[in-house]
Amino acid sequence: MLKRILVCAGLLLALASQAQVLEPARLVSVPLDKKVKVGDIVELVFKADIDKTWYIYSVGFDADCGPIPMTITLDKGAGFELVDGVVAIHDKAKHDKIFDCDVRTFEGTGEFRQKVKILAPSVTIKGAYEGQVCSEVEGKCVLFDGDVSFTIQAEGKAIAMPSADDKKKEDPKQSVSAAAPPTNSTPTVIVPQPTVTIDTVHEVATNTQAAATNYAEIKGPTLDTALVQEDPARQSFLGFFILAFVAGLAALLTPCVFPMIPMTVSFFTQGRSKGQALLYGFFIIFIYTLIGAAIAPLMGPETANHLSTEWIPNLIFFIVFIVFGLSFLGLFEIALPGTLINKVDTQAEKGGFIGIFFMAFTLVLVSFSCTGPLVGSILVSSAGGEFLKPIVGMFAFSLAFAIPFTLFAFFPGWLNAMPKSGGWLNSVKVVLGFIEIALAFKFLSIADQAFHWRILDREINIAIWIVIVTLIGLYLMKAFRLPGDTGKDVEDKRVSVPRLTLAIIAFTFVVYLIPGMVGAPLKALAGYLPPAYTHDFDLAAATRSSKPNQICDEPKYSEFLHLPHNISGYFDYKQAIACARQQGKPLFIDFTGHGCTNCREMEATVWPDAQVLRKLKENFVVVALYVDDKTELPETEWYTSQYDQKVKKTIGKQNADLQIKNLNNNAQPFYVLVGLDERVLVSPYGYNKNPEEFAKFLEAGEKKFAELYKK
Repeated sequence: MLKRILVCAGLLLALASQAQVLEPARLVSVPLDKKVKVGDIVELVFKADIDKTWYIYSVGFDADCGPIPMTITLDKGAGFELVDGVVAIHDKAKHDKIFDCDVRTFEGTGEFRQKVKILAPSVTIKGAYEGQVCSEVEGKCVLFDGDVSFTIQAEGKAIAMPSADDKKKEDPKQSVSAAAPPTNSTPTVIVPQPTVTIDTVHEVATNTQAAATNYAEIKGPTLDTALVQEDPARQSFLGFFILAFVAGLAALLTPCVFPMIPMTVSFFTQGRSKGQALLYGFFIIFIYTLIGAAIAPLMGPETANHLSTEWIPNLIFFIVFIVFGLSFLGLFEIALPGTLINKVDTQAEKGGFIGIFFMAFTLVLVSFSCTGPLVGSILVSSAGGEFLKPIVGMFAFSLAFAIPFTLFAFFPGWLNAMPKSGGWLNSVKVVLGFIEIALAFKFLSIADQAFHWRILDREINIAIWIVIVTLIGLYLMKAFRLPGDTGKDVEDKRVSVPRLTLAIIAFTFVVYLIPGMVGAPLKALAGYLPPAYTHDFDLAAATRSSKPNQICDEPKYSEFLHLPHNISGYFDYKQAIACARQQGKPLFIDFTGHGCTNCREMEATVWPDAQVLRKLKENFVVVALYVDDKTELPETEWYTSQYDQKVKKTIGKQNADLQIKNLNNNAQPFYVLVGLDERVLVSPYGYNKNPEEFAKFLEAGEKKFAELYKK
């Protein structure tokens, strides 16, 4: 007893000395969700939510040894009677060094159960709990308490309460003793489904019970079309054409497309005609338009995503870029056999058609990992049956996309027209070859992330780039020569001003890359590098990370999926919406992908904004849904999509199906704010790297959520 007094006194002093009220643990009652009959013995379930590094004391140990066990006290009622005492489910034994005694504890989450016999058709059970939560890391212990209640409706007539002759006179309170015997078994009685807990104890606990009761079924986010704020220009074919054309121009600046331009130059410097150059541009437009009008209705909008994330096509793209890079370095020449050239001369129409079509088709396939998000909405529209508008949009997109390739193909002399004396033209090819090899690793990285191979983590990719760019700088400074370097320029050791300028740029870029080896974010390259969570050697993490936000329970798939900037969240929609309901917060859905370049840019440039990051951590429950993850789920979780009638077996397929079916969109990044009833709160947000606009998007969602659920 003396120990107990000392513990309480110490706790009171600790609480009095702290200006901040700590609530590291909560306990809530879980509503029953099954039919009950009068006379049934049911279990009341109490769930505990405990902050990281903290633990609560359970039941079933000597209450006089010092720590305060959990006590749940239920008010005496006429409609029920207690059966046995409170039990803890799967708590852990621990030797308390401070009090030198054996105790039982919970970390993270905990569960207590109490059997009661139902004696009336309508029963209200109220009570309170008291416990102690401690942290060896914080060096603190805190007392916590709160109220619990159950409302039970049962079938049947009331049963008379036991008389005083049948049992001893009861105390005004039916107290569940802290010294009740522990058990780790789960009795086969009527047990409600587990739920996750919330951040606050009193007011939010009541809201939590209402949310769990009113929104028990999870169907997926529901988008009201009135929320989608479309540009008026989209309402006409001309406006839609212009927007799609601009999207095509933007696609040229992506890292998957720009490196293809020198490959085009190489292909069309081998005696191709201007007519073939025009045919090349036509095939680009034809293939994209065909995808929008024919492939999407047949195979669904996931086709582009499949091509951009499957390991086989990405490995092929990786090899193609390596081969072209080595060719530019002078290892070998890519040229058609002489017999085939002669055949092309005699059968120009047939041979040119096949070769040019293959070149155009390769460009379309390789560029999909970056162009897919831009054409995603058009693909969804085509799959939904709106045929003419997708054709117009895809035609406009591909027209803008094809123009520079056609011009380079039409005028390959633009490169050859440069002065040939001194061999500097070969130097241009060598530099392009190094760039081709460096960018080739992006395709290998996409497959590596989608399948979680972890063979090309962030620091390995950065190291490869440092070596390649250093070689570019040394080559420009004439530190070494390659087989294609001939003529007087090789003997002349002087470095021209343009070469020196380019070398300075290369070495400056190397200096910029070096801090990335120890965890620097390298925001300018966010779309080109693997995500920061793949970085194993991160010395900068401690200085840039902030305290993670609190979530309800351990996220599924967190062993291989991660959120940036020390944000704690989920990777499964059902788990996330359940936590949002328990915490009484809106849900922030991030439809993302391992191969999504724009997603990485948003995470690197927008999410770190102080206002944005604070809101994401404090005011939302965050879930990242990877649409291209290849992890196969257990067969029991497979289902056939109502959208395309295909079986969805992987995490990515199911997330993509959720986005397409419920939100009529398959572009990433795609950000959606959802309320407790799964209604989308405001118009979704896409790729826009303006932190202020993103913050306004979050604020609008918070305001709408407050109007709907916090009246």
